[in-house]
Amino acid sequence: MIEFWLCAGLLLLTALAFLLIPVVRGRKMQAEEDRTALNVTLYQERLLDLQAQHAAGALNEQQLVAGRDEAARELLADTEGVQAVPTQRALGGKIPLIAALLMPLLAVGLYLHWGAIDDIERAQTFAEQPKTIEEMTARLEAAVKNDPKSAESWYFLGRTYMAQERASEAAGAFERAIDVAGREPELLGQWAQALYFANNKQWTPQLQTLTDEALKADPAEVTSLGLLGIAAYENGQFQQAIGHWQQLVAVLPAEDPSRQAIQGGIDRAREQLGVPANDPAAVASASLTVRVTLAADLQDKVQPSDAVFIFARAVSGPPMPLAVKRLTVADLPAEVSLSDSDAMMPQLKISGFENVQLVARISRGGNATAGEWIGSSQPLASKTTETQQLLIDRADGKAP
Repeated sequence: MIEFWLCAGLLLLTALAFLLIPVVRGRKMQAEEDRTALNVTLYQERLLDLQAQHAAGALNEQQLVAGRDEAARELLADTEGVQAVPTQRALGGKIPLIAALLMPLLAVGLYLHWGAIDDIERAQTFAEQPKTIEEMTARLEAAVKNDPKSAESWYFLGRTYMAQERASEAAGAFERAIDVAGREPELLGQWAQALYFANNKQWTPQLQTLTDEALKADPAEVTSLGLLGIAAYENGQFQQAIGHWQQLVAVLPAEDPSRQAIQGGIDRAREQLGVPANDPAAVASASLTVRVTLAADLQDKVQPSDAVFIFARAVSGPPMPLAVKRLTVADLPAEVSLSDSDAMMPQLKISGFENVQLVARISRGGNATAGEWIGSSQPLASKTTETQQLLIDRADGKAP
């Protein structure tokens, strides 16, 4: 804050200079005007004295004229270099001084009323890394108090509460974030997760509604998928838990550190079913192999980090993908396998439909349902064993 007030003070001094300099100049001009008036008065007295001497006979006509000329020359010499002073002034001498004194008070008052001093203080506060999670929580609580319309602050406050196992307070924070930002899939998933743990891991119709809404808007919403897997596992529905977690693994980036933990959950669920993790019976009964490439004219229009979603969907059936894999543009060209183990939902598998369509979508924002570029295949049998070629070659939304 010291830097801010120093800069403000410097600007204020500059503004005051525009008011005070004319005052100083005015005083100098007034002094010159007074001196000129004095010289004129002395000149007039000199003329009167010469006329008196002429009337008394002390000076003749020629000496009178010479005296007048000498007085005129002295007057011109005394007033030489003096600038003309306006006879009227727009402002009196006191008005600029009063304005100069009032300006600092007025400027501070206006800034405190309309300025962004709170934003500056918050920015300086968050510029420093918090030393403890409690300090971070206090900062976020202050942030939402100062700006209740910040969905980002509510979101991070909810995440911080969850890290402290304060699920009930986290649920309230996520609900406020939704009130501000709308029913975004990620926020719905976070809200449902907080409510689940706040309610002692009891599944409710509200949680089902929230996760259904989130996955309808974004089938790859990771928090909802993970929560559904946890809830199914806790209720002893191990096959459903496997399906949800497999769907989650399929959409997570390859380098995501949580993949290993999720795979561990899948293995434990399989053990509960009496199926070893490496049992061939656990492998999907239907599998499609597809090689995905990018059209040459799109090479300079994408970025290596852009997400690539490769999925199969039923030709006659629900619009949601049956199986999906996630790569990046840097991985292309790539060959992947889509199988029943990659099912988005346990009850919807490739093997359950006669014909499917393969699709590859590039999404810079990481959204599996909408992106920038896309490629799709003609309908093919779900039991096809030959490798399929899929070219991403057109803008998303355009017909092939």
